Amino acid sequence: MADTHVVMMAQMTSGAGFIAALDQSGGSTPGALKAYGVPEGSWGSDEEMYGLIHQMRVRIVTAPSFTGAKVLAAILFERTMDGEAGGVPVPTALWSRGVVPFLKIDKGLEDEADGVQLMKPMPGLDALLARAGGLGVFGTKERSTIRLASRSGIAAIVEQQFEVAAQVAAAGLLPILEPEVLIKSPERGDAEAILKEEIARRLDALTGDTRVMLKLTIPVEADLYAELAGHHRVARVVALSGGFTRSEASAELAKNHGMIASFSRALLADLRHEMDDATFDRTLGAAIAEIYHGSVVKVAA
Repeated sequence: MADTHVVMMAQMTSGAGFIAALDQSGGSTPGALKAYGVPEGSWGSDEEMYGLIHQMRVRIVTAPSFTGAKVLAAILFERTMDGEAGGVPVPTALWSRGVVPFLKIDKGLEDEADGVQLMKPMPGLDALLARAGGLGVFGTKERSTIRLASRSGIAAIVEQQFEVAAQVAAAGLLPILEPEVLIKSPERGDAEAILKEEIARRLDALTGDTRVMLKLTIPVEADLYAELAGHHRVARVVALSGGFTRSEASAELAKNHGMIASFSRALLADLRHEMDDATFDRTLGAAIAEIYHGSVVKVAA
């Protein structure tokens, strides 16, 4: 296991590729299924709904094009982690294809206050982290959102993110912090500048051998986060698509050095459940190739 951990860490810190975000949870599952071509009303219960989304995710992670050659890692919803693909646990199936498994751990967002939405409490997190580690999960992801350039609100977001990250690191997993600046924020550029300062301050205060990953909105100012990407406490900086189309997100990402993709909707947008397997894989492969290119081939801003 120790050797596996070293190999996974090397892949996450220096591998060429991107992270697939397959972690839509309860509230966003109907929308994800609708985008996949499964209309609301196609299921009679939450269990049936989750069964349908699990089938979609298994089809993605077992497609021939979905391998560690371009997809470094995949972020899973808890139910997906607990499910199977090809008769084995999903994290095992992923790593057999060279893809590092991560787990979404946040339980949703509080109501907005001071221009931000903090994460809701996470009861039972230690038990979840232990179970994830036992299933071969390498790291976690936690999301909160920022709408306004409020110094106090953003500081609170970053404080909470690092507190949870410390708990994750203590369990032997690599945390991905995701303080998302909403792309429709009327103060997006200012909010991103404050966020960068607050993250840098908290990174400088870390002790021991703690490392984190950062999942951030592609910034208004190209290369804004390059300094964070070079920080010795940061294993990798990854970008969320945040509502951009795949072509928009990939083009903007290419302007940001040291930043790779961690896309969800932008990765899955063209997939439909009625596709035959060859068409499905060809469509997925084209999306993977485009996102890989934006992650690996950089251009001047």
